[in-house]
Amino acid sequence: MERKIEILITNDDSVKAKGINVLARMMMQYGNVIVVGPAEPQSGKSAALSLATPQYLKKVHEEEGLRIYSFEGTPVDCVKLAMNVFFTERRPDLIMSGINHGPNFSVASLYSGTLGACIEGTLYEVPSIGFSINTHSDDPDFSSVERYGRIILDKFFSEPHAKDTYLNINFPHIPADEVQGIRMARRGLGRWVKEYEIREDSEGGKFYFMKGEFENLETMPDFGDHTLNVLGKYVTIVPHKVDTTDYQEIERLRSAWNLQ
Repeated sequence: MERKIEILITNDDSVKAKGINVLARMMMQYGNVIVVGPAEPQSGKSAALSLATPQYLKKVHEEEGLRIYSFEGTPVDCVKLAMNVFFTERRPDLIMSGINHGPNFSVASLYSGTLGACIEGTLYEVPSIGFSINTHSDDPDFSSVERYGRIILDKFFSEPHAKDTYLNINFPHIPADEVQGIRMARRGLGRWVKEYEIREDSEGGKFYFMKGEFENLETMPDFGDHTLNVLGKYVTIVPHKVDTTDYQEIERLRSAWNLQ
């Protein structure tokens, strides 16, 4: 009998979010699923760790082929805990992070706790994939993820991505029948501006509240695909490397600075 694969799932919206529970049900068709999700939302935590902080693990649900736990930490903490508690004998075959409520394109991919978990999984040499949908709604229409996510996963299982790479996949928040297709893409250029709003508390004290507006810095919109396509009707796949070294710049600076 062919053994079932072992799948670890986490996210940054918390174990209570609809996205992680939809993803867990999706992945049960492929193998045994263990969910270790943050007890509380951890958006924007990137690859943060909870150092010198007691962290509690709690079983939330168990049935055949599925175990769900909450953990009082960041997405990276969740991956580390799972690898050190549940996968001591063998590594999982796949780590899935998401489904994130909100897109992870452009600069958001640097801040994302969803993708921070994928980075950590890749460091453990486990293939890691992040799913995100372009809405912050608590109750999205996940039909595009359910249909096109399965297409992508079937491709992955037949031809996995490179060992030192993780996949950042964004889905448009539209009915599956309206999706025009899947595109490989680059991250896209952009940044947040006007990032703080000054507010007052009940005693008149001023404080800063992070808000911001996204500034699209794509000057050549027709130069290849980028993840802003997800704002239209395409699913986008961006392969990211954990090694962020700019090897061309090494050579340029070695020559320009006359380094030996």
